[in-house]
Amino acid sequence: MNADAFSVEARAKIHAALGDAARLAIADILATGDASPGEIGAHLGMPTNLVAHHLGVLADAGVIDRRRSEHDRRRSYLQLRPAAMAALNPPRVHAPRRVVFVCTRNSARSQLAAALWGQHSPIPVTSAGTEPATRANPRAVRTAKRHGLRIDPAATHHLDEVSADGDLLIAVCDHVHETLPTEQTRLHWSVPDPVPVDTDDAFEAAYIDLADRIERLIPTIEEHHP
Repeated sequence: MNADAFSVEARAKIHAALGDAARLAIADILATGDASPGEIGAHLGMPTNLVAHHLGVLADAGVIDRRRSEHDRRRSYLQLRPAAMAALNPPRVHAPRRVVFVCTRNSARSQLAAALWGQHSPIPVTSAGTEPATRANPRAVRTAKRHGLRIDPAATHHLDEVSADGDLLIAVCDHVHETLPTEQTRLHWSVPDPVPVDTDDAFEAAYIDLADRIERLIPTIEEHHP
């Protein structure tokens, strides 16, 4: 959905919400990754009550959504609504040596993300897990195949084996984001895990979510020079 699909009133409400410097700073944080209210407050040096006020305004304007962490149900993450992206100019991301998508088992979300990235960007990509499975999830392999992509069922890796200086690490699960040292991950995408649901629809939903995020991230990356 593009900006033209919104009424003038709805578009004005989004612009008004983003007209405050603090709320625009929050939107910049969420432009390429998800964050909890506490993480936003820490990043901006803002007290909890003021963060809650600004998040309420952004939510009321339809700029952000909130979802519960799958790892720690007491925590929630804020996400920019894709339709609101038309009103934003996301900050540029320095071109990395390589992109590394990370989830716990390296069997589904990170594998799909790496396959998608390889189709759309010349920047090298790989995937890894903090507790990797021995094989990629069969439904992930089939989902990729339906979209003309290939996942090697036997190619799972431990993050320690592949991570190197100059990589852009993107955590695509809450567990990895919350358990790895903060300096190890650059971006976090709170993508629901399709494995517990174990249906084609759940894996397709994860694929669509990842495809949308990758499509939004790639234009924000500075020109890549191999």
